[in-house]
Amino acid sequence: MTQVLPYILIVAVIIFGFWMIQHSQFRNEEKKRQFELKRESQKSISPIRLRAYERLALLLERTKPEHMLMELRAKEPDALSTWSVAQVQQYLLQTVRAEYEHNQSQQIYVSDEVWDLVINARDQMAAFIITMGTQLPRNATAQIYATTLMTAYASNGETPGDKALDALKAEAKEIM
Repeated sequence: MTQVLPYILIVAVIIFGFWMIQHSQFRNEEKKRQFELKRESQKSISPIRLRAYERLALLLERTKPEHMLMELRAKEPDALSTWSVAQVQQYLLQTVRAEYEHNQSQQIYVSDEVWDLVINARDQMAAFIITMGTQLPRNATAQIYATTLMTAYASNGETPGDKALDALKAEAKEIM
């Protein structure tokens, strides 16, 4: 029996070594499979994410006062001469809300930080629309409101929408 013990130990060491090699190879193969799955997933996800960034960039552009007022003029050419300030405000706020709601699902494709900036831009734009209307005299026309709104917005420097757009661009560049 004592003569067989060294042979048993040698066989045990060989079996253990063989098991370790097989286990290591199995882990490497599993890592390769996971990497390939992730890479294939990224191929299909990246275009979707890029479209999400594009849509959110459009949202931010479409909710700028000059764009919304141009859209208003295109839909209702005489709106600024016949509507009240409150009606124009209502239209602008509705536009901001509709653009946001239409693109709300895009939040799953961007980071929480970028999405928070988009929400902040929306909220700040709504507050800006309301504030600019309250600063005008009671008899102000919609045309005066529109001019005041665009002038004040243009002189604001970097807006929350600009910050959100910059963050969107930076994050999109990371995945390209």
